[in-house]
Amino acid sequence: MTEALTTDPSAGAGLRRPGEPAGRAAPRRDGRRLLRFWLRRPGLVLALLVLAAVLLAAFWPGLFTDRDPLRGAPAEILRPPGARHWFGTDELGRDLYARVVHGAALSLKATVLAVAVAFLMGSGLGLVAGFAGGWVETVLMRLVDVLLAVPGLFLSLAVVTALGRGTVQVALAVGVAGVAGFARVMRAEVLRVRHTAYVEAARLSGARWYAVLGRHVLPNALGPVLVLATLDLGTAVLAVSSLSFLGFGAPPPAPEWGALIAGGRDYLADAWWVSTLTGLTVAVLVLAVHRVSRALDGEGTGRR
Repeated sequence: MTEALTTDPSAGAGLRRPGEPAGRAAPRRDGRRLLRFWLRRPGLVLALLVLAAVLLAAFWPGLFTDRDPLRGAPAEILRPPGARHWFGTDELGRDLYARVVHGAALSLKATVLAVAVAFLMGSGLGLVAGFAGGWVETVLMRLVDVLLAVPGLFLSLAVVTALGRGTVQVALAVGVAGVAGFARVMRAEVLRVRHTAYVEAARLSGARWYAVLGRHVLPNALGPVLVLATLDLGTAVLAVSSLSFLGFGAPPPAPEWGALIAGGRDYLADAWWVSTLTGLTVAVLVLAVHRVSRALDGEGTGRR
């Protein structure tokens, strides 16, 4: 009977092979399952590698290049991509690859700050509106409707014009433009959670409103908002690069990605690589963020 159980493949995947230690079967099955998961999703693996490379470039640019992004060589002005300069050189003879790598820190800083501002402000407005209800909800959501009525880029331009130029100012402007989306999603989730049985039970048991809000409503409403924050990262990269392209970012010679694209637009006929390769870097990063956010959204909703 024991031999039949250990040799019959139809007896179940959870049975170990004859002579195999009991504690080794489960880790091997988990390892094979994890390997199959990643092999079936090569796009997700590539997206994670891109994000990891950008993060490393932002914090440790010396891992990718030892060139000075601000030092130019007059003899190497507008050199095409090659073995010596992977992305070519710009109009001042500066290595474009080094400038893209070092510019990751500025662009990533502005992107993360923008998403953090939109997440905190928008989630706060949506949380208060959904939980308080009544005239508070009406006033706050009309304010959100006003923000939604203005295109995001125009609103960012208005805010950054009032604040002035700089990386932080650009991040704040992009963050303010993204507040409305977070507010609406958070309000919808709070309204869904507020009428659940466990929230009603907490209220009937005499719990304070802030205890109900902090222990029951907020943790259960936060999941979709976090997924939206991941989705918004790609949009924020484009918005930050757009404002930097228009000249609202860090002043020259800071190697912000949008400024690098803007600096090469006058040389597209003879030096296409200055704008094109930097623009491709931004596009690849946005696609990678979008792929990872789709995976997170699928895990959160039961899809693959």
